[in-house]
Amino acid sequence: MTDDHRIYRMSFASIYPLYIAKVERKGRTRDEVDQIILWLTGYTREAFEAQLANKADVRTFFGEAPRLNPARNLITGLICGIRVENIEQPLMREVRYMDKLIDELARGKAMEKILRS
Repeated sequence: MTDDHRIYRMSFASIYPLYIAKVERKGRTRDEVDQIILWLTGYTREAFEAQLANKADVRTFFGEAPRLNPARNLITGLICGIRVENIEQPLMREVRYMDKLIDELARGKAMEKILRS
């Protein structure tokens, strides 16, 4: 993977509704998506809303995250046929961690397990 993948230039605000739609189809909620995002990135609700309002791209969204959760290295498994724990490029690994957590939510996994508590 190159260091300038197309997804890095996409606004997080354009991806966020897709996460919500995915989980709502499975009976989960936007609040649960937000809980996952805040857990993973360390954003406060206000700072997260500001990132959405500013249409920050994915690179900026993760780059400005106040405190990436240290427990995120417990996130393992396949996403898009690739083991997340083996992804070399740090930013792509963060993106795939997020994708993996959203997938787990959509599959009905308990929030305590998703948040690795």
